[in-house]
Amino acid sequence: VQLQASGGGLVQAGGSPRLSCAASGRSFSTYHMSWFRQAPGKEREFVAAISWNGGSTDYSDSVKGRFTISRDNAKNMVNLQMNSLKPEDTAVYYCATGSGRLATTSSRLYGYWGQGTQVTVSS
Repeated sequence: VQLQASGGGLVQAGGSPRLSCAASGRSFSTYHMSWFRQAPGKEREFVAAISWNGGSTDYSDSVKGRFTISRDNAKNMVNLQMNSLKPEDTAVYYCATGSGRLATTSSRLYGYWGQGTQVTVSS
């Protein structure tokens, strides 16, 4: 499966951008999907995950209540709605899949990654 993330950019604190990840491949609807992010000088960290059918979601404590992950299997898309952004949300955001389990937090267990999209939050 190939993934391509989009929707990043420069956003003011408190803003609400939405990231999207387009996936290729007919098996998209069978994959759990996740979003990670990586800030400069830091390790890639888990942000959110959604099950193959959208019935289950999970979030890191740092974004819970502010971000919402969703998917549209008919369009092979997974989205990340980001609300109430903070400067510490600045990072490159990646969509990922292939870990085999929902909400795997270790990035090393994912087999497929999008190219990343930069989100910069200005204060």
